[in-house]
Parts: sequence; structure tokens; C-alpha cells
Amino acid sequence: MNHKFFPVILAGGKGERFWPLSRLNRPKQFLCLDGTDRSLLQATADRLIALTDNWESLWVITSNQIAQGVKEQLPELPSQNLLIEPEGRDTAAAVAWASLEIKKRYGEDAIIGFFPADHWIANQETFAQTLDAACELAATTEAIVTLGIKPNFPSTGYGYIEQGEKMGSFHDLPAYHVNRFTEKPDRETAETFLSTGRFSWNSGMFIFRAGVVLKELETYAPEIVQPIAQKGVEIYPQLPKKSIDYALMEKTSLTYVLPVDFGWDDLGDWNAIERLLKTEDTANVELATHVGLDTQGAILYASDANEVIVTIGLEDIVIVRDRNVTLIVKKDRTQEIKQVLATIKSDPKFTELL
Repeated sequence: MNHKFFPVILAGGKGERFWPLSRLNRPKQFLCLDGTDRSLLQATADRLIALTDNWESLWVITSNQIAQGVKEQLPELPSQNLLIEPEGRDTAAAVAWASLEIKKRYGEDAIIGFFPADHWIANQETFAQTLDAACELAATTEAIVTLGIKPNFPSTGYGYIEQGEKMGSFHDLPAYHVNRFTEKPDRETAETFLSTGRFSWNSGMFIFRAGVVLKELETYAPEIVQPIAQKGVEIYPQLPKKSIDYALMEKTSLTYVLPVDFGWDDLGDWNAIERLLKTEDTANVELATHVGLDTQGAILYASDANEVIVTIGLEDIVIVRDRNVTLIVKKDRTQEIKQVLATIKSDPKFTELL
């Protein structure tokens, strides 16, 4: 990579749809979900360190509640590169604060990339080539570059990006002006999007120069960037809670998309495990000791290898056993785990389950 690049890992999420394995002090990004011994956070750091000079270039922004866990997971990360939010205010505040800090240290031409801590990437070489292209675009143009994942099915769980006019190619990758960002569509709309060939999934990964994004935040989200610039992190509890998509990306005219395909999953819920690990010759995805009779299409997980899950005649179900909780849910209803957690949070006797 020819440009000085500062990747920032967004590591403040809770990952509630992976409960009960994901809990308050052990969120999703601390979990090993792809069959390796590296957590999602560690795998993201490994992927990004390979593209930078050293650990000095990598930054992480996280919540106060799990900051100690981040330090334990990434002991090589310099302490001054770990930004700890006193409370979560969504991604717009995180992007603003990290960009201000990097600009302060490295100047307004520093190229920054923001990457969620819980993504899975299949092809590191293609990912690296993509970021080379994104950095070239960001370095030579007033651009806020987003990576759009080429969709291979009409997902209703992702936001979409519509590409407009082509503005050039960078490292053989075409770049397009963004026409619009859209929220998660219904299935019919998603099928229409795919049929046009103009839509990508919104990956939540962004690359830009520090000065460019801060100028745009001054224009479209001054209520976020100005208080942080003036008063620092102490002002955090008073900031509005907005996503970077809503606060900036849907408003600025400087957005460009690179439609890319390097094997990607945002690991949103337990069904992602099946997408990663299911093979044609296996009836189930088993990350547990499982004894089954006429069970197929199941996802089974146990955090204790000594525990045994026994099933009879089940289909398309998720079973997760972790410490003092057993979760059993149909695969097509895993999104509703958050609703159950809301009930659990409201009852003091269940506090230890969170």
C-alpha cells in the first residue's frame, strides 16, 4: 500500500443476536465463530495489520464496558490507539472522534478506514487489492469511499447502495458515484434491486482522508463533531445517537462505491455459522458433541465440550448451550432473540444471564 493508512476497528457492538454465547462482558467480537482459534476481533486486526506498517497504525474504538477485554485480546495494540467511549452513541460519534484524533496526530491527509470488528472475509489477497484501490481513490479525490458487496441473493437483512455514474477505475476496480443508500428492503424489492445489476450490499466499511470526512461532518453533523472537537470525550453522553449512514453518508455528495467480491459475511446471527461452515455432505453444523436421530438442517453449539446435545426428529433449528442458558430457536426466527433479551433485561432475577 503506497499511502499512509490508518485502519480503525469499530468494536463497541453487543452482538445480542448471538446470545447466550455473546453477553455483556463477552460480546460477539470476542467469540471464535469460524472454526479457528482467533476471535472475530483478532481476525479483523490480523487482516488489517497485514495492510499497514505495524501496530502503531491500527486503532480501535470500543466501549468502556469491554475495553479491558479488548486490551487482553489485542495486547500489541498501543494504549494511545485505543479510544474508549464512556457510553455508546452509535457510529457517527465513533467516526468523528477517531477521525479527529488521527488528524491531530497525522494531519488532514491521513487516510482512514473504518471496519466493523465482527465481519468475516474469505479472500485476504482480494481484500488487500480492494483497499489499495479505495485508498488510491481517497488520496486523489475528495471522496468518501464505501465498499459495496456484490449480492448473490436477495437479502432482506442488509442495506443496499445504488451505484450511479462510473467515475473511473482504480487498480482495475471500477468506482461509481453513489445514487442512494436504502434501508433493508422486503424480498420483492430486494429481487428488483438484484435484477438491475446496480445495487450492492452496504458493508459498513468506509475509507477517506481525515480532512475530507471532518469537513463533511461539519456540514451535515455539526452537532456531533463540534462538541467533540471543543470538549473531547467528556461530552459523549450529551451527543445525539446517530449512525454514520444517517448522519453523513445519506446526505453528502462525495460518496463513491467500489462494488467488490472477496467473500464476506457480517455474521449477524446464528444462521451465519451455517453459511460459513456447512458442507454438502453434512446434515448439520455441529460445534458441539451431538448425538442425533433424524435431525437435519440444525446448528448446534456448546461452549463446554463435556456437555452432550441429543436431538430426535428436529429440522431447521438452532440449539446453543452456554453456561447456565440453553437457547432453542427455529432458524427463521433468530432475529427475535433481541426481543427475548428485552424481556430478560426487565426482570432482575435474570441479570446474571445478560
